[in-house]
Amino acid sequence: MQAISRPIPKPLDVAKYDPLLTACDVIDCNHPAIQERAELLSYGVDGDDNIAKVCFEWVRDEIEHSVDYERGPVTCKASDVLEYGTGFCYAKSHLLAALLRANGVPTGMCYQRLRGTHQAFVLHGLNIVHLPRYGWYRMDARGNAHGIDAQFSPPHERLAWTGKKEGEINFREIWATPMPQSTQVLHQHTAWKDVYENLPDVRLV
Repeated sequence: MQAISRPIPKPLDVAKYDPLLTACDVIDCNHPAIQERAELLSYGVDGDDNIAKVCFEWVRDEIEHSVDYERGPVTCKASDVLEYGTGFCYAKSHLLAALLRANGVPTGMCYQRLRGTHQAFVLHGLNIVHLPRYGWYRMDARGNAHGIDAQFSPPHERLAWTGKKEGEINFREIWATPMPQSTQVLHQHTAWKDVYENLPDVRLV
C-alpha cells in the first residue's frame, strides 16, 4: 500500500497519557490492519477532534452490533472486530480505542450499569477520549438502532443511554485496558445469543 503522509501531531504529555495511547492484548493498536485502517480514516483530516469524529462514526455505522444483526462470531480483540465487522458494545469500544490510539489520540474505555432485558442490570461499554478543545468526552459507538441516536457533538454528550434511571450508574473510572468482566463474557461464549443472555453486571457496594 502506498504510504500516507499526515501532519506531525502536536506534542503530548506522554507521562500523563501513555496508558491511553499504547497497545495491550485487546486494544492491539499496533496491529498492521488497525494501523492501515486508522491511516485511511484520518487521511486528510485535521485535528484530534475531527479524527475522533470520523473514527467514531465509522465504528458506529460500519461495524455491526452482534445483537442488532444477530450475527457472529463473538469478537473481543480490536483487530478481530475489524476483520469480522461485528461485535458487542465492549468489542466495538475496543476497536474504536485502537483506531484512535493508532492516530495518537488518548482514548480509554468507560462503563455504564444499565437496566437490561434478560437481567435486571447489565454492564455497557463505551469510550472516553481526551480532546484538546474540550477535555474528556464520552462517546458510544454501539450502533444506532431501535430509537438510539448516539452522536459525536462535543461538548455535549449524545450517548445511546443516559444511565440515569433508578439503579443505573455512569462509572467515573477511565480504563486503559478493558474491565475484566467485559472481556470474560466474550471469551466464555462462542455464540452471540449466549453472550446476550449472560451479559455481566457490576453490583454496587
